[in-house]
Amino acid sequence: MSIKSIIQDMRGEFGSMSRRGFEVKSAYRMKSRSQRVVQDSPVGAIHALKQSCWANLPPELLRDVLMRIEASEDTWPHRKNVVACAGVCRSWREIMIEIVKSPEVSCKLTFPISLKQPGPRDFLFQCYIKRNRSSQIYYLYLGLNRASTDDGKFLLAARKCRRPTYTDYIISLNSDDVSKGSSTFIGKLRSNFLGTKFTIYDAQPPHTGVKVTKCRSTRLVNLRQVSPRVPAGNYAIAHISYELNVLGSRSKSMRTESFLSGNLSGESEGRLVLRNKAPRWHEQLQCWCLNFNGRVTVASVKNFQLVASPENEAAGSEHENVILQFGKVGKDIFTMDYQYPISAFQAFAICLSSFDTKIACE
Repeated sequence: MSIKSIIQDMRGEFGSMSRRGFEVKSAYRMKSRSQRVVQDSPVGAIHALKQSCWANLPPELLRDVLMRIEASEDTWPHRKNVVACAGVCRSWREIMIEIVKSPEVSCKLTFPISLKQPGPRDFLFQCYIKRNRSSQIYYLYLGLNRASTDDGKFLLAARKCRRPTYTDYIISLNSDDVSKGSSTFIGKLRSNFLGTKFTIYDAQPPHTGVKVTKCRSTRLVNLRQVSPRVPAGNYAIAHISYELNVLGSRSKSMRTESFLSGNLSGESEGRLVLRNKAPRWHEQLQCWCLNFNGRVTVASVKNFQLVASPENEAAGSEHENVILQFGKVGKDIFTMDYQYPISAFQAFAICLSSFDTKIACE
């Protein structure tokens, strides 16, 4: 049997497995929300897989076939075949983890862990956010069609929870269960009373050295012992602050300070400070403008672009490179584009802060 025939046969099997419940949304989850990459496939699907003619391929041939599948299925929804490969068994999973690179290197989002890894260098992942006003839930999608926001690969969901002295945005991998008690809870964004300062919390330590912060709500959950998977603490990974902008009372300047880990790229750990990109005066329109390269079409006080602040240790022209941009394109639809060194999780949380009411800035 030729390599081409083997690959076609495997794709046919994976298509059948997907139709029988191997959808990406329900077929994998993180172990401890960051360690486990893929959940094993249903028993019936695995049994069918073992009965196929290529189930016992030699390791060298299997690796070659899986590498070809990973290289060819480079966009969603076809990318789910790569996830299916990783869900077959432990040996397949180990090979796929080796083959599938981080978004920084591959410029692809594949497994849930990819959402907490830095984005690609010199390339913006193009995503969009949909807001449901009635349920106060925000949905993040990876854009599959540059010209449309009607379809996309679901990435994350966040639910707004108002409290007397603060507001929480609970972030989850599951759009149907956005709660802290869910096994798919990965972190949250918390604001102060005025809505001018925010902290991004990770449900699991992103790297060694991050201090855990026990909050009252977390302690109450632990006392009730709702689930052993509920995180023991909140790990602060970034701080966001808003101030009045000299350009106008309704224009708000943002400053974001993130704690970065060097484990993924070999760089040393440190912090990254982001600031608003300075707008330029448009003579014809007689107003201050930012160039979103067609990604933002509706004027809104929520629109922003973030670049590296000069106070970072590294200096140079990179300070004008947009790391994160966010803007309105329709009713309750916003684009979110990001790149290295922040992750989809961090970018989403930063954008959520723009939705919150800022009493001191209004």
